[in-house]
Amino acid sequence: MAARPLVARQPNERLQALIQEAGCSNAGLARRVNMCGAEHGLDLRYDKTSVARWLRGQQPRGRAPAIIAEALGRKLGRTVTIDEIGMANGKNLASGVGLQFSPTVLGAIEQVCELWRSDVGRRDFLSGSSVAASALVEPSRDWLISAPDGQVARSAGPRVGQSDVQAVRAMTQALVDLDHQYGSGHVRPVVVHYLNSVVSGLLAGSYREAVGRDLFAAVARLTELAGYMAVDTGQPGLAQRYYIQALRLAQAAGDRTYGAYVLVTMSRQAVYLGHGREAVQLARVAQQGVGTSAPPVVQALLHASEARGHGVLGEVRACTAALVRAERALETARSGDDVPYWATFFDEAQLADEFGHCHRDLQQFRAAAQHAERSLQLRAPSYARSRLFCRVVLATARLGLGELDQACQLAAEAAGQAAEMRSVRAVEYVRDFERRLEPYKDAAPVRTYRDKVAALL
Repeated sequence: MAARPLVARQPNERLQALIQEAGCSNAGLARRVNMCGAEHGLDLRYDKTSVARWLRGQQPRGRAPAIIAEALGRKLGRTVTIDEIGMANGKNLASGVGLQFSPTVLGAIEQVCELWRSDVGRRDFLSGSSVAASALVEPSRDWLISAPDGQVARSAGPRVGQSDVQAVRAMTQALVDLDHQYGSGHVRPVVVHYLNSVVSGLLAGSYREAVGRDLFAAVARLTELAGYMAVDTGQPGLAQRYYIQALRLAQAAGDRTYGAYVLVTMSRQAVYLGHGREAVQLARVAQQGVGTSAPPVVQALLHASEARGHGVLGEVRACTAALVRAERALETARSGDDVPYWATFFDEAQLADEFGHCHRDLQQFRAAAQHAERSLQLRAPSYARSRLFCRVVLATARLGLGELDQACQLAAEAAGQAAEMRSVRAVEYVRDFERRLEPYKDAAPVRTYRDKVAALL
């Protein structure tokens, strides 16, 4: 049955203008909406009277506004947003923005553009919202079982070419480099404005099939980066939505391997939030999704992510087994392998970092210290934030080994670095170490450390 409308409002002039532009009758639009809804598994039974009510200002509930926008978009041959049809009631819709793995490419464009627009337009958008663990895992299942998108080419709107795709990739790399060095607080506003003002226009343009696939791949990467930056700026609920949409864009790109990588970033968010079981599930779905077709470096990344989940859960044998698989996979990688550009960061330094984190979580502090030291020796200075994390892991390991002076010295260095970045995660790493200092609060090295850090953070 059709959803019951909300209270009547002012006449919806935006919807009226789009219906006229599309050359639809009220009855014709109702049929298109019902057919589009059926593709989404909805039993909609709208008719011309329903459309007349919408034009008078009444708004249907639930997912209906998005279905109406998609139906009109198909008729017009371009993306139509909920805002364009005059149904962007942000207060009621914000909670669900970005959480759906859309079954259609047009729906995916609509949803990710709505997410970007909401993020830019409302400074308090989803601030303080928490992550629903189930909403991390459910889209991964959709990704695993969904059939490939048959076609992504578009014939309406400004022409988009490979030079546009290369521009998005170049912008992404520049933003990645800045983020590693200075933290996401400096960079994320730029990313979101670029997505909303430039990239949304590219998705709504016209492009051939090959260009479209490449475009979706590039946009998936930048959307995932925006999600990662949301984590780093203390917005986990927002990050979750960006990750889900990046996963859907990777599906549109036809890039199964990158989809698996997005699941890895979701797994890492689950680890960061202490959801070990969900982290393991996400990593295993990623492994299942690519099988043995992924390059060895990517295989190593997938197994290391699973290990981190087991580490959070305190599952020693499972964690160790996953780390061994990661190590063996990386050992089989050769310099001539065709490694995706987004996976080049996963090298010996990164693997040692993964080992260090896992052994820390398992309270195997001697091994944690050895691997953390190796990672710091191998890691390039440009990965400033990653080096900071690893230094705190090393400090925690030294503390666990009873080396209080060295632990406090290492942590003080990390705190100094955190003070120069705009990274919530960096500060939280330092705060986690400080909580571990509580049993030693009266010791002289701890008092000295706290005096230093109090002036920094």
